[in-house]
Amino acid sequence: TPTAVMAGTGVAARHGILIKDAEALEIAHRTRVVAFDKTGTLTEGKPSLAAIVPFGIGREEALRLAAAVQRGSTHPLAVAVAEAAARDAVAVPAAERMRTVAGRGVEAVVERRTIAIASRRWAMEMGVAGFESLEVDAARLEGEGRTVSWLVEAGPQARALALLAFGDALKPEAAAAVASLGRLGITTVLVTGDNRGAALAAGRLAGIDDVRAGVLPEEKAAVVAGLRGSHGAVAMVGDGINDAPALAAADIGIAMGTGTDVAMHAAGITLMRGDLSLVADSLDISRRTYAKIRQNLFWAFVYNVVGVPLAALGLLSPVIAGAAMALSSVSVVSNALLLARWKGAGGRH
Repeated sequence: TPTAVMAGTGVAARHGILIKDAEALEIAHRTRVVAFDKTGTLTEGKPSLAAIVPFGIGREEALRLAAAVQRGSTHPLAVAVAEAAARDAVAVPAAERMRTVAGRGVEAVVERRTIAIASRRWAMEMGVAGFESLEVDAARLEGEGRTVSWLVEAGPQARALALLAFGDALKPEAAAAVASLGRLGITTVLVTGDNRGAALAAGRLAGIDDVRAGVLPEEKAAVVAGLRGSHGAVAMVGDGINDAPALAAADIGIAMGTGTDVAMHAAGITLMRGDLSLVADSLDISRRTYAKIRQNLFWAFVYNVVGVPLAALGLLSPVIAGAAMALSSVSVVSNALLLARWKGAGGRH
């Protein structure tokens, strides 16, 4: 068993799959459903600002306020806004008292006005004036597969200033990776905090039918628990701080090496190249390692079931018994080391 675990984790590491411990390797083989985060996991995680739909203010003013609120942030959407502002040579004012509201957005005081970049849920909670009529534009953009944020001026009567629509390309290997999991008999689910339109578009391109959209970070763990109840052992694939609770709640967490340290710490398996095809590979090597362990235990029992009675009856000389003992050890170790021939996607033995 230790040799099989050593061989399995060793060959996985050579292919860019870091398995934290033997327990993670053992649990992974039982996986029946894989839940994917969207941004930075299924997608490149490099969104761009695709469109601005202003309400009552100019496009440049909307971009100026949005860039001010997110100045200094390293969030992918904030970087996209900053790049758009720099490209258009927009003068970005200073912001004060910036705060992030998990799963909802960010707000700051800009030129004595409290400005927020909010999710649809947060905009609705703030009671944005004319929310229903503005939803038409938001729904149109979401239907195009865009991630939509609301630029809002908070106050006794919150009002929308603009809609910000972001585009993020799917990773080129995403559809093939989902198909590989399907061939292993594993169900795939998309779990994201993004809007339903963008989530459905990403799911459609990746080949994932079960899409759970608008899920807050603290709700992802509950979704994982629900999937465990309906399918069995769950693997969660994510890359961000918001994914950490779900990665920890899953039977096995799989973190993208291109993501945050928090996500990697919470996960049992880390994919160092951020390549989605390694998800199926990690589960495949786990299954093969577990199969080797069972084979080795079988042969070890066979040797003992045959040898011990013969020795007890005096029909087995000490010399032959010693040779058989050595042969049994060599055979099971050699069987475990056959895992080193595993070639990963497209070249498995």
